[in-house]
Amino acid sequence: MQTEVQNAETHTWFEDLQGFLFGTSMCAFALVMLRSLGLITGQTAGLAILISYVFGLPFGWVFFVVNLPFYWFGYKRMGKTFVGKTFINVALISVLSEWFPSLVDFSDLTPWFGAIIIGFMTGAGLMAIFRHGGSLGGLGILALYLQDATGFKAGYVQLAFDACLFAVAFFFLPLPQVLYSLLGAVVVNLVIAINHRRDRYIAM
Repeated sequence: MQTEVQNAETHTWFEDLQGFLFGTSMCAFALVMLRSLGLITGQTAGLAILISYVFGLPFGWVFFVVNLPFYWFGYKRMGKTFVGKTFINVALISVLSEWFPSLVDFSDLTPWFGAIIIGFMTGAGLMAIFRHGGSLGGLGILALYLQDATGFKAGYVQLAFDACLFAVAFFFLPLPQVLYSLLGAVVVNLVIAINHRRDRYIAM
């Protein structure tokens, strides 16, 4: 017999705050590991990492700037509350990802193991952010906007972008790094696909 959940409660501001702090800390810590291994990831974060590698720029600043054009699409598609929460998360990632390297060192990390752990941590962090009504901005917002405007599936937009991103990465990164990066990206998507189910999680 299926149990119906009634009277789902909205998260309080404190619950949202701790969710965002947990989620962004997990993602930022994973990004520190990722960069220490010379890997990339998908979506806007992956673009920001690749730019930071190629031009020697701080990832945090690049990530923050790259996300700026997407807030308008987020406002049009999901409203100001979503955009506000997303801005907070992007800002936290930008700051934490630059601060954490001064607190920890990953000079001896096995790449394949690191890629898997990075995937687990990123997936857990993203789920916390999603479940509190936020995101890390970027391409996902644009993909949803384009889906509404054109009918082209958001998942296909993101898949096409990631395919192009990893193809470009082959020109700048050694083959093993790209392959380990793909492994990490697969783990992230599996964690989210298996565990982030709106029909099993009601509160927003």
